[in-house]
Amino acid sequence: MHIDKDLVAASATPLVLGILADGESYGYAILKRVNELSGGRMQWTDGMLYPLLHRLERLGYVRATWGTSDVGRRRKHYAITADGREALAERRQQWVVVSEALKQVWEDVRPGPAVIEGWA
Repeated sequence: MHIDKDLVAASATPLVLGILADGESYGYAILKRVNELSGGRMQWTDGMLYPLLHRLERLGYVRATWGTSDVGRRRKHYAITADGREALAERRQQWVVVSEALKQVWEDVRPGPAVIEGWA
């Protein structure tokens, strides 16, 4: 299933903040977690994630520090800040409203009349 890029973009900030709310992480692990959470239906790239992380860092929602991987490579780690947790809570409330509105719309949608072939 293809997920529209506008929907992916709208959900990116709360997804990353939500992942970081579980604990500090780094780029590749965040990409892998998004893939896991979506059952492989959301395929993010480095080109999408890092500009988002940099924007979240500028906004004060995440803090970046350099660390070292198990094999000795330098790796940038990201952690959610208190402001990031507040932003996540606000986004969560917004998504609940959107989700409930969509649910009501979809429940109200009535299927069209059944078409029975051969009847005319």
